[in-house]
Amino acid sequence: MITTPHGSHDSPGPHGPLHGLRVVELAGIGPAPFAAMTLADLGADVVRVDRPGGSGFGIDPEYDLTNRGKRSILVDLKSEGGAARVLDLAERADVLIEGYRPGVAERLGVGPDVCLSRNPRLIYGRMTGWGQEGPLASRAGHDVTYIAPTGTLGMIGRADEPPTVPANLVGDYAGGSLYLVIGILAALQHARGEGGAGQVVDAAIVDGAAHLATMIHGMVAAGGWADRRGSNLLDGGCPFYGCYETADGGHMAVGALEQRFYDDFIRLLGLDGEVPPRRDVERWDELRDAVAARFRTRTRAEWTAVFEGSDACVAPVLSLTEAPTHPQLAARGTFVDHGGITQPAPAPRFSATPTTLRGGPALPGAHTDEVARDWGLPADRDALS
Repeated sequence: MITTPHGSHDSPGPHGPLHGLRVVELAGIGPAPFAAMTLADLGADVVRVDRPGGSGFGIDPEYDLTNRGKRSILVDLKSEGGAARVLDLAERADVLIEGYRPGVAERLGVGPDVCLSRNPRLIYGRMTGWGQEGPLASRAGHDVTYIAPTGTLGMIGRADEPPTVPANLVGDYAGGSLYLVIGILAALQHARGEGGAGQVVDAAIVDGAAHLATMIHGMVAAGGWADRRGSNLLDGGCPFYGCYETADGGHMAVGALEQRFYDDFIRLLGLDGEVPPRRDVERWDELRDAVAARFRTRTRAEWTAVFEGSDACVAPVLSLTEAPTHPQLAARGTFVDHGGITQPAPAPRFSATPTTLRGGPALPGAHTDEVARDWGLPADRDALS
């Protein structure tokens, strides 16, 4: 794990490939802040417009890592002049991100039409669960309810149990945040090319979560994937692709799909010649029971040592607090310690424009004067509050 000091937003060092990009984020929770954080990690100057009184789940702002590397100002969009202050920022920005329900930004006076009239090259990123239109567009929801109708949630978990909730990673962040970031970067490429015009990016979690399963839909159509949970090669139905409990209550992950990897796996497990052929699907339960019984004879650490250096595709399942100590992750600096908080480092990595963690979580309203100065805002609105 790499340790970095608790520095300012403008700490020296690499700036990342998005250095110079200006982003306005209208404060919210979930996928929109994570998308803005990703842009900040890549070097963008992200100004978060926080509302007086705060927003979110009540987490201490000093620990809200989705606001790292950003700057914050306070604006009450419902007050007189609030929308005008945001429009001043939008006029000078490359990107604006909002995660309100459809129609809210328009009612607050900062919708895409008015923002694009002030700045025709602006990329206006909209992040919702259901999308901007459709019978559920205005309905409330959260990650689990968004991924449920897409078929994605129904694939995850054991066949004889309810679907397993994958935290908020598949919907909010994979299907939401990262698709919004992809859309923003694609729209920026268009705006900087021959088109020269900004546009609205409508990112919906239902769209992204469905898109993530594209390969699986192809396999279903080809007859290579049964449309039921826990019955397939990659969903835990296969005895050589899944997780097994060890003697100490830990778990080992197995992904020995190819024959040569499987051969190493069975040999190191000590079951060579003692289990049915792996292609005999009718005997997969028998194979699974044998593998499970063998894993229960040793601890997680002992099995980790057994498979060390092999191509058996077996790894220990670590907790969030254990992960930074894994030798591979430690060697790569996958986690950093910044301001006393251990957290994932920016990703991915760049050879010519390396990224760095430039600052901790932005405290609400802490950068009002800096932003007014750096963005050249009108003097009568320098206070931004």
